Parts: sequence; C-alpha cells; structure tokens
Amino acid sequence: MKAKKTALYGMFLALALVAGYIERLIPFNPGVPGVKLGLANVVTMVLLYTMGIGAALLITSLRILLSGMLFGSGFAMVYSAAGALLSILAMVLLKKTEKFSLTGVSVAGGVFHNVGQILVAIGVLETRSLIYYLPLLILAGLSAGIVTGLLSSMLTKRLNPVIRESLQD
Repeated sequence: MKAKKTALYGMFLALALVAGYIERLIPFNPGVPGVKLGLANVVTMVLLYTMGIGAALLITSLRILLSGMLFGSGFAMVYSAAGALLSILAMVLLKKTEKFSLTGVSVAGGVFHNVGQILVAIGVLETRSLIYYLPLLILAGLSAGIVTGLLSSMLTKRLNPVIRESLQD
C-alpha cells in the first residue's frame, strides 16, 4: 500500500512539473506581467479532491521547490510559495463548506494565489503602490481559476475511481 501511494505521488509530482514546464513554453502574454494559465494547479486540484489536503500540500510544495531549482530562482520560489499557501488555504476552507463546486474552489484558489504573490511583492519591493495592480490580478486569477477548475473537474471524475481502486489493492 505504501509503495503504491509513493508511486502515485511520484506520478503526480512529475505531471505537475511537466505541466509547469509546458506552460513556460506556451507563448502566453496577456499584457500583465506574472499572469500564467496555472496548468500545474490542475494537479493540485485533482489531488485535493482525490487524495486530500496532505497530498495536495506535499506535491505542491515539492513542485515549487523543484521547479524553482530547475527553471526559476529563489525569488520565484518565494512568490510561488506565498501564492500557493494562500491559495490552498482558501481552497481547503471553501471545499470544507461543501457549498462550492470544484470550479468555484479553483476560482478562489486562482484569485488568492495572486493576492499572496502581490502581498509578497509589496513586502519585497517596499511599495504599497503595487496594490493598484491587484484588480488585474484578480481578473486573471478568476479566468485561470475557471479554466483550471473545468479541467480539474473533468479529470477528477475520471481519475477518482482509478486512484481509489489502486490504493485499495
């Protein structure tokens, strides 16, 4: 059982890293610096809804650390970690209420991810004027959250039985 769970975690981590890398290759420039599609967050959502909070936190943390070391920088890791922490906190709280769809939870995750990153940027750059950038980031988080949520919903419906079955054997 432990070996199967470890193998699943490894596959999800690899998927998250590949999704993040592919996202870097897609020429996506909406005119707002730092805005991304958030493809790796599909993995986080699937984990949150199939394997739980612990798995989502672990794989997201490892993804941030490894992708920062492989493709980014220390600053990139700090911004990603702040966004991910606030995002996962919001998603877990909304998921627990059972009043929001997976897509609704994903939208909150996208928005709070950007809020976390702008808060870190305000602290690092020591300027509150970046707060004016927040409405654009909220719109970007809303849009990315919808796309991520719809993809995650489709994948979760298909993968949930497979994951549960593989962990029971």
